Amino acid sequence: MAEIKEIVEDENKISTVVGDDIELRGRLVFKNSLKLKGFFEGKIESKGHLIIGQEATVSAEIKAGVVSVNGRSNGKIKAAQRIELFNKSVTNSDLITPELNIEKGAIFNGTCIMSEK
Repeated sequence: MAEIKEIVEDENKISTVVGDDIELRGRLVFKNSLKLKGFFEGKIESKGHLIIGQEATVSAEIKAGVVSVNGRSNGKIKAAQRIELFNKSVTNSDLITPELNIEKGAIFNGTCIMSEK
């Protein structure tokens, strides 16, 4: 898990970073890694790594390889590999994933279905 935290904190290792002054609505599709720091509403699709930054608010149906939540997330999240809910995150979502990591201090309201990889 230490490796993932390093990726989350070092934005130079992330393919794309969407700043905290950006507000987006619609369908977002990407391949590698993406960090959202602003507001997003809609649908997100990727086989890569989605990082929801501390400043971010995301209301979306999400399908990705790995989803790391540091900010606020609302909606359904389906991850092929794992979902990570970090300290101070607020997640009001239904989760589907083979692996779930919840740090102490994270808030999670919803259901979780543990699927096979």
